[in-house]
Amino acid sequence: MSFSNDVYIELRNKLVDLLKEEGIIKSEKVERALRTVPRHEFVWPTMRDKAYYDMPLPLGNTGQTISAPHMVAIMNELLELDKGLKILEVGTGSGYHAATIAEIVAPSNESENCWGIVYSIEYLEELADFARSNLKRTGYSNRVHVVIGDGGLGLPEYSPFDRILVTAASPTIPPPLKQQLKVGGRIVIPIGTHLFSQELVVLEKKSGKEFDEKRWGGVAFVPLLGKFGGI
Repeated sequence: MSFSNDVYIELRNKLVDLLKEEGIIKSEKVERALRTVPRHEFVWPTMRDKAYYDMPLPLGNTGQTISAPHMVAIMNELLELDKGLKILEVGTGSGYHAATIAEIVAPSNESENCWGIVYSIEYLEELADFARSNLKRTGYSNRVHVVIGDGGLGLPEYSPFDRILVTAASPTIPPPLKQQLKVGGRIVIPIGTHLFSQELVVLEKKSGKEFDEKRWGGVAFVPLLGKFGGI
């Protein structure tokens, strides 16, 4: 089922209003990103009528999901994003989360001279193609660069990164990601092997070998695929 664009905008604004009331959205930049990026353009076509439910949704038969809006907001707040930053996202999925990050680091209402960029790695070619199509259609393909590969290995050719987001659960933080993070940067990643025994971790890089780790709380993510994955 599809709605008119005006209905989608109304549903999106109601969802963002609710997330603000609940204290999940704390900053203006995260609020603006979630109001701007059309989630209904990133869900699987059969899920469009549920695009503004605050829940994860399946991406076809890939076994992957688009994260719930509240979790996107939480992770974006924890990343402490700002315009001009270079971001690595591990797990592109549909491209939605990357688009919300791009809207903060490279705002569509500001000059390209101040823009940052998002590099996003997707393990599954089918989803990489889906994400690229979504990002192009919604105007984010010049701010989000999608690469097919093993996300746990990162993208050393584009490193170091100001922030790294991992949208799938890993037993530990992959060492290549820690190496590719700038000093002063941070990683947000779910850690754990079982769906209901995961914690969201925020890791700050204090020096080349010194890290400060904080645990936000329990979460449930699909497992990271690849060398450092949970399966």
